[in-house]
Amino acid sequence: MHNKKIYALCDYQTLEKFDISLLKYLELLKSYNIIYIQYRDKINDIKTQKENIKLLKSNTNIPIIINDKIELLELVDGLHIGQEDLEALSLKLKLSKENCIKFLRKKYPSKILGLSTHDEKEILEANSFDLDYIGLGAYRATTTKDVSNCLGDKVSYLAKISKYPVGVIGGVKVDDDIKDIDYLVIGSGLLL
Repeated sequence: MHNKKIYALCDYQTLEKFDISLLKYLELLKSYNIIYIQYRDKINDIKTQKENIKLLKSNTNIPIIINDKIELLELVDGLHIGQEDLEALSLKLKLSKENCIKFLRKKYPSKILGLSTHDEKEILEANSFDLDYIGLGAYRATTTKDVSNCLGDKVSYLAKISKYPVGVIGGVKVDDDIKDIDYLVIGSGLLL
């Protein structure tokens, strides 16, 4: 059993690429100290996504976080929202980003809320929001997402600025030893 706290990224497209079912994925996670599973699905329709979430929820006690899709928040334990999606929600609701987070917190008081951050400015802004954690990255280049800004060793310095627990994201591997962060956010690295 690995002791490091892991935030597992369950990207449906990546699982399909490796021919790994959701149940097999949950089996793979058993040898790790998983604190959250983030379900990300950019290829299936909403009905299939709901079925997949129900399957995950009925086969694990690990909190399930949905990536960006507020319409699925009722089914899961929390929401992780990216900067662009928060911006879009802000425009849609005609609210500031901070008030969008307040709106989500009020509408879903028991849900876990996380936000992606990439630099000092975004972390300082996130500190004024009512969040449960931030994702910080990208740590290094990754093959699953286009990353223009790799933080590398700056991650530890930036993590100290956050008043919330920090999950380092982007090209993170299980054997990475990164100071001043709370958990490693790992996607395809858990499948290999």
